[in-house]
Amino acid sequence: MYAYMVGSLSRMRPSMILSLRSVLLRVTLFVVAGSATPAMLAGQVTAADSAGVLLDTATRFEQDGRWEIAEALYIDITERYGGTPAAVTARGRLSAAPRDRLERISRVELQVFGTLYGSWLGIAVPAAFGAEGPEAYGAGLLIGGPGGLFGSRAMQRARPMSEGQARAISWGGIWGTWQGGGWSEVLGFGTDEICEADFCYDTGESSEEIFASMIVGGLAGIVTGALIARNPVRSGVSSGAQGGSIWGTIYGALGAVLVDPDADGNGALTTALIAGNVGLLAGGALAAKYDMSRSRIRVINLGALAGGVAGLGLDLLFQPDSDRTLVAIPLLTSLIGLGIAVNSTRGSVRGSEGLEEDFGAALLDYRDGGLRVSVPMLMPTLLPFEDGAGDRKWRPGVSLELFRAKF
Repeated sequence: MYAYMVGSLSRMRPSMILSLRSVLLRVTLFVVAGSATPAMLAGQVTAADSAGVLLDTATRFEQDGRWEIAEALYIDITERYGGTPAAVTARGRLSAAPRDRLERISRVELQVFGTLYGSWLGIAVPAAFGAEGPEAYGAGLLIGGPGGLFGSRAMQRARPMSEGQARAISWGGIWGTWQGGGWSEVLGFGTDEICEADFCYDTGESSEEIFASMIVGGLAGIVTGALIARNPVRSGVSSGAQGGSIWGTIYGALGAVLVDPDADGNGALTTALIAGNVGLLAGGALAAKYDMSRSRIRVINLGALAGGVAGLGLDLLFQPDSDRTLVAIPLLTSLIGLGIAVNSTRGSVRGSEGLEEDFGAALLDYRDGGLRVSVPMLMPTLLPFEDGAGDRKWRPGVSLELFRAKF
């Protein structure tokens, strides 16, 4: 067979032999190129590319609030890819203060709000149009709840939001709904006046106008929050605005009653609405100025709440006859609790979520090898006593924490 192949090749024309050589050469080059492609592609993946992938993964873990994993990846980037731009970014993340770390991406808050607000609209919209049958409300709930959920999810997919941005939108909707309903009540939207002879009286507010005002106010608040959320919003700032608006409303209402206990309801409501807006702006501004974290805002709110509850306990104990005194005691104790919380958390509550929150409410507080003095906070409690028959019973009271130690 070998002689046959040799004889066959000897009878080929030179041009045929050259053509065969060309084909064999091309096949050989193709095989060599194919075998070399993996090595060439591997060489194209540079250290900077690998570091960039790790940096992106670490960033996502940090935004999800899993700092321990993100920290380990940042350290690995700096050790393995020290000369890359990703390593420079990783060193900056590692050396940054806790309050300067990336904001946690909110995946739940906006969806919860969207579902609840959509369900609310499912009831409010038919009510605003004066619907009386249950079918309209059933259809509203059927559409509103799922619509709010899917709408909020679509919004987050289109543009991931931090916790502060999501809270700006959700609280904007809640606050706008409250403001719309409150001002509708104050301004008397939908109120009909009937006059007979020289006497005029109101027939009462129409529920349709009130619901419509609340819908308009809520949607306006959501739009305002969405416009604010187009820029970065720290979680502490949004939480400060939220807490400031709540306590501004409460203090405004209590202050109005304290000034004039016999005033009509609209006067106290007007003061509460205005004070709430002032508190909203002041809370956000102060949180931004002093770089407050969400943890510190929560502790401050807790201090104001605990002080107010203690004041209610004092009202139950002493049972003052004056309405002004009944209001003044919880108002004063709440302000005291607020002040103590602000002072005692100064520099003690760290900005990173999940770290321990220290609240120095004891008279003597031993921690980190040092003794600090703080103003104790009144806390409601139950005190044992024995009645005339010798039976052990309990009565409400207040307590002070005199000493606390942490080792």
